[in-house]
Amino acid sequence: MYIRDTIAAISTPVGEGGIGIVRISGDLATRIAGNIFKGKSNGGLKSHRFSYGTVFDPATGDSIDEAMLVYMKGPNSYTREDVLEIQCHGGSLIVQRVLDLVVTQGARLAEPGEFTKRAFLNGRIDLVQAEAIMDVISSRTEASLTLARHQVEGLLSQRIAVIKDAILYALAFVEALIDFPEEDIDIALDSDVMARIAPALLELETLISGFDEGRVIRDGVSVVIVGKPNVGKSSLLNTLLKEKRAIVTSVPGTTRDVIEEVINIEGLPVRLLDTAGIRDSEDQVEQEGVRLTLDRIPKADLVVFVIDGALPFAEEDHAILEAIGGKPYIVVRNKSDLGVSEEIPAALLDRCVSLSTHTGVGVPELRHAIHNEFLSGSATDSREYVAVSRARHRDALLKSLSALRRFEKNLQAGVNLELLPIDLREAIDAVGEVTGETTADDVLDRIFSTFCIGK
Repeated sequence: MYIRDTIAAISTPVGEGGIGIVRISGDLATRIAGNIFKGKSNGGLKSHRFSYGTVFDPATGDSIDEAMLVYMKGPNSYTREDVLEIQCHGGSLIVQRVLDLVVTQGARLAEPGEFTKRAFLNGRIDLVQAEAIMDVISSRTEASLTLARHQVEGLLSQRIAVIKDAILYALAFVEALIDFPEEDIDIALDSDVMARIAPALLELETLISGFDEGRVIRDGVSVVIVGKPNVGKSSLLNTLLKEKRAIVTSVPGTTRDVIEEVINIEGLPVRLLDTAGIRDSEDQVEQEGVRLTLDRIPKADLVVFVIDGALPFAEEDHAILEAIGGKPYIVVRNKSDLGVSEEIPAALLDRCVSLSTHTGVGVPELRHAIHNEFLSGSATDSREYVAVSRARHRDALLKSLSALRRFEKNLQAGVNLELLPIDLREAIDAVGEVTGETTADDVLDRIFSTFCIGK
């Protein structure tokens, strides 16, 4: 249940910084400001205007810090309630003292994501937009930021609204036939009603089919680099990162642990994992490194299998290829500057990229190949690019699509007219789960609990 009390939280990261912000939302916001803030002018608080002054402790009269205060009168605020933001110096002690003062004046500490939850509950944004706000904050590439921004702007919500309207129109047709059987309603179920449903079916299928692309843009992918010792795995990691992250020596087995780094490959967030060289070894530490490598392969989205391109494909390479199993993989023929051996299984040739970590030749081709394993084009460059990027959204849309398919089947089978609205209502409820119109409270709590406090 939504209780209209006043909440407060620190909205800037923990630690030292130039500015620290304490955010307040609720009916007590202006009263709290009057109790702990002295402005340098006597004009009082004006909505969406900054006031310069001092935060003080009303119990002692002691000054806490110079501050800027901005008041946003509801409903023209983030939460559609009265919102107050106090901007003081960014020392952790100062910001905490300001928050403590605010709490003593009647506010309570906000829960994670509670400001955004209030924006949702007060109708300022829907659930798709609320979730996308956190995606904007956590975006790691321009592509993921573009996707999140489009969702915040409501582009996905608009397409879902079109689906819902089409189903509602069809439901109205069917219920008109049920409620007014004696009337001469000029509606042909098979043609007129399905004409309304067909665009919704197509749009649902389009959004669902774009989920894989949307997911990898938002969440990124895991790419594990494997191969024998001394084929250039760590050198490849360093080359892709454009910095010396992994130790590179001529001694086999230098890498013992898994090294992880995140890079941006043409808009795709990629978590790269450099692993120990796979070989038989008497060294217990190296054995553990090999075990970790073999454990990471099935968990990865893509395997980059590095071989010494100047040497024939060896028995050890065949064993590694077998360990990769059915995972998607790219073969990197490293050391191309030393020549390229022709002794490689023909089945691997269409998955090969020849490169040299020493000269950099072929590295752009590898980056492009990794990108193309997951993303087919540059759709995110479009101002209208929309994609479903959360499993929760996809599952709800699949449920809606399934209900519409049942309706279509029952309609064609001549099922009793009064049973047909059941599937249509289920389809409507399912798309409503995406935007939050029909989402259970426990689901809402789970969603907003993943937000940072102060947002």
